[in-house]
Amino acid sequence: MIYKELDKSVAVAPQIQPQDIEAIRLAGFKSIICNRPDGESPDQTPYSVIEATAAKAGIPIRNIPVVSGSITMENVHDMKTALAELPKPVFAYCRSGARCTNLYAMVQDLDD
Repeated sequence: MIYKELDKSVAVAPQIQPQDIEAIRLAGFKSIICNRPDGESPDQTPYSVIEATAAKAGIPIRNIPVVSGSITMENVHDMKTALAELPKPVFAYCRSGARCTNLYAMVQDLDD
């Protein structure tokens, strides 16, 4: 599993699979955020499957689907709320990790 730390509290990654949940937990992550809408690609694992696996592992998860190239202010505020509420460190994923990175940067800009 490949991921990139944005800071000590947030890391981003490409699409995960149910079998990745245990590795995420073992890496020390305390919660997960999905920034990918279901149905972007035919081979994509649905959020509900990831959510169920995370729940079995005792990892809180939040779904904040963001359409690629169309981040809204509602997405930014939802992400900010999730980051404030969820246990850290947080593991966020989308198709490639770029959407999560951009969304996180926009959250940081809100705080400036």
